[in-house]
Amino acid sequence: MTKRAKTMLRCLLAFAVVLMLSAAGTMQALADSPRVFILHSYEAGHVCGQPQADGVLAALDAAGFTPGQTLTVAEWFMDTKRKYVTPEAVANQAKIALDRIREFKPDLLVTIDDTAFKHVGLTLVDTDVAVIFSGMNNQPENYHRLVPVFESRAHPRHNVTGVYELLHINDAIRVHGKIFNKTSKTQVIVDRDSPTGKAIRRQAELELDGMPKTLWDIAVVGSVAEYRAVLEAANRDDSIGAIYPVALVLKDHKGEIWDAARIFKLTLDVSRKPELALNYAFCKMGLFGGAAVDFRAMGYQAGIKAAAVLNGTDPGTIPLEDARDYALAFNLKRARQLNINIPEEILAASDDIFF
Repeated sequence: MTKRAKTMLRCLLAFAVVLMLSAAGTMQALADSPRVFILHSYEAGHVCGQPQADGVLAALDAAGFTPGQTLTVAEWFMDTKRKYVTPEAVANQAKIALDRIREFKPDLLVTIDDTAFKHVGLTLVDTDVAVIFSGMNNQPENYHRLVPVFESRAHPRHNVTGVYELLHINDAIRVHGKIFNKTSKTQVIVDRDSPTGKAIRRQAELELDGMPKTLWDIAVVGSVAEYRAVLEAANRDDSIGAIYPVALVLKDHKGEIWDAARIFKLTLDVSRKPELALNYAFCKMGLFGGAAVDFRAMGYQAGIKAAAVLNGTDPGTIPLEDARDYALAFNLKRARQLNINIPEEILAASDDIFF
């Protein structure tokens, strides 16, 4: 072997050693890093759940907790909105989730939506696992009646805190009025039987309290057929200027479960009124839009709380908060279908425009 070849070999060996030591150091740092488990009520990639999880991780990263480097993260999807919807199936998914959490041994659990919080998060009250919720639709006080967990929204005093999903429905109605420069009624449609549907109905009632009843109405439906009937009635009612479709789980006459995507397809086929979207991602799915919940921002808000806990703050001292931000989003294809011209100044102020 020549002198040059020996030198190159020594360099390669030294480089390999450096890589091995670096990898070992990274592995050790990751092994010593905080551990966060994100539990979704939804299936993977859901338009409500995934943006929240993305926001949580972005906030943690901004605080120096980088997944795969200075933070160990695990996720589990309960799929209780589409597949596992019966009480028995939900309970079984909760058991599986708890088993995975115990195996993972997290420092902190993030729950996305109410099902994950109610069936898993509440079981960890006053344990050594901190719980941060995002996207809670039910009133926190209702959970406190089940398990003492929130002494007050300002001072929860236990190991749980998080972000309540304010719908911003007042803002949605006001934006709609500005677009059309007139006062009209918004027809809210919620499903009767799902826990989320019941919670959203109560949220809407609370947020709309004080707004003239001539500006809104809530229809509660229990099936796809009833939902279609409300859409058709709205088409015939000149006093209704928009619909707010938040019936996200329904059954048809065969007992088959329809998820949000399928319900929205029916909505676009039947409705002749613009749809105010609960989630700006629903605009991407075809709904007209307006002022909608910014799910990623809500997750980011929860992630800030999670980072504070990982940095040593007692979660019981962190106030519960309403989701602060909403996004202005519109689907121009749907606007064209409905022969609606959205003012340029409103489009210019929009956060998202879908074509």
